[in-house]
Amino acid sequence: MSKDCLRRARSRLIDARSALSRGDYPEVVRYSQECVELSLKACLRAVGIEYPKVHDVGDILKACSSKFPEWMRMHMDEISSISRNLAEKRSPSMYGIEAAGKPASELFDRKDGENALMQATFVYEIAEKFIREFFEDVQASME
Repeated sequence: MSKDCLRRARSRLIDARSALSRGDYPEVVRYSQECVELSLKACLRAVGIEYPKVHDVGDILKACSSKFPEWMRMHMDEISSISRNLAEKRSPSMYGIEAAGKPASELFDRKDGENALMQATFVYEIAEKFIREFFEDVQASME
């Protein structure tokens, strides 16, 4: 399950890069958020933590930080902040702000897209390293 989550996170990262190249900045934000969410859920699933079905699981990752290696724990505050920030932008990136009559395309610009993609890449790379190391350790312990 965790490897599947990570594979899907990678797909979202590819989609975010494509959206950036098209100038579709709300989609970059949306795909970046999904990448972060899936990356973190992959990590939680690997260590046996059943996460709630919410978009921001950064605080759960922090609360369970003892289950993760020191190199990863050093980034927990930043990871949690990125997760929270992008989760808050999830709905506006999809629907805009209907009450204000603002479509998503008016809310996000190139800088927003680039920043979201940079953050998603950062989180994905940490998650990918953790998952790779985790399963290498599991495999080694079975030999």
